[in-house]
Amino acid sequence: MKKGFYLCTVFILLMNFSCENIDEEIIQTEDEVPVITNPEDTISESKNFKILSLGDSYTIGQSVCETCRFPEQLKDSLLQNFEEEETSINLQVIARTGWTTTNLIDAIKDENIATDFDLVTLLIGVNNQFQRKAFSIYQTEFPTLVNTAIQAAKNDKNNLIVISIPDYAYTPFGQGNTTISEEIDSYNEFAKNYCDQNGITFVNITDITREGFVNPALVASDNLHPSTLAYTKFVQRLLPFAIDKIKN
Repeated sequence: MKKGFYLCTVFILLMNFSCENIDEEIIQTEDEVPVITNPEDTISESKNFKILSLGDSYTIGQSVCETCRFPEQLKDSLLQNFEEEETSINLQVIARTGWTTTNLIDAIKDENIATDFDLVTLLIGVNNQFQRKAFSIYQTEFPTLVNTAIQAAKNDKNNLIVISIPDYAYTPFGQGNTTISEEIDSYNEFAKNYCDQNGITFVNITDITREGFVNPALVASDNLHPSTLAYTKFVQRLLPFAIDKIKN
């Protein structure tokens, strides 16, 4: 009887020891499997943004290189504010030297532009003034262009930046003509008031161009349009607003 009892006890002890080893092996195996508690911490999602720039010679960058115009400089500056290497920005420019508000409206109709842009810029009006168009045309067509730009910007006015008209009086071509400056002021005042009343971002860059006589480097080689340096200064003004809009 005693011999049988001892054998039974030894058998139970051996079984317990084996089970403990198996449990230890299972625990060790489970510990070796990596557990991702938050996938966003380890997976970098690519981001793709779209920008639309509407305007005239000041937007197309007359007399400067393609990458020197302000929409391209703005795009490059925005990219530098994203840490993700896979972030991209697609830029579409609808602008041409000599375009008035009427020309831009017609061009947009022909383009049949998309309505999913993350950011839209609008700079227009100098050729209405230069070509001696009735100011009432600008008063009617500027709001039309603003509303069209908002539709392109996901129908969200917060994605739009309206830029003031540069003053070409402060160039060798303009020769300091005060009438030009006064008329540019009238156009800009109307645009700013409209934007303020409708909660739209309006950025003034006119004062930069009025340094053209003091700093000739702000004028392009054609003695009329802004230079690359001037556009860089434009972008310095625009960038904080653009970052806020494109990231939100």
